[in-house]
Amino acid sequence: MKLPPAVIVHGLTEARAVLAAGRRVTFLSAPGAALYAGVGWWRALVAASCAGGAQPPDILDCGAAPGRVVEALRVGQRLMVLRAEAALFADLAGRAAAQGAQLLPAAPPALDMAAHGAARRLAAWLDEAD
Repeated sequence: MKLPPAVIVHGLTEARAVLAAGRRVTFLSAPGAALYAGVGWWRALVAASCAGGAQPPDILDCGAAPGRVVEALRVGQRLMVLRAEAALFADLAGRAAAQGAQLLPAAPPALDMAAHGAARRLAAWLDEAD
């Protein structure tokens, strides 16, 4: 599956700023965000950022926590990152695929909106990565 360029968003203001660029994009959570912010927070952030419009693809980073992957699948998350040993990853990837979801072993390259100057570099990142 070829996804639009990824951008790490940490909150609603960043997510809306990214969408305001008017370009195809994939939202990516910060590394391990499912552990400290939670699956529900991520789903709410993505939904609120779109304000009734079409939601971009989004990837939730579950770190090394397989339980967060299971929780994410239960609420309809379709793309997740899990850093786990091969057998566990394969098992959860199979479960995800059975539900029409995909488990990734690593996050795609992304622009982190929390990085200094990221807002200035957003258009160039989207152009480069497209």
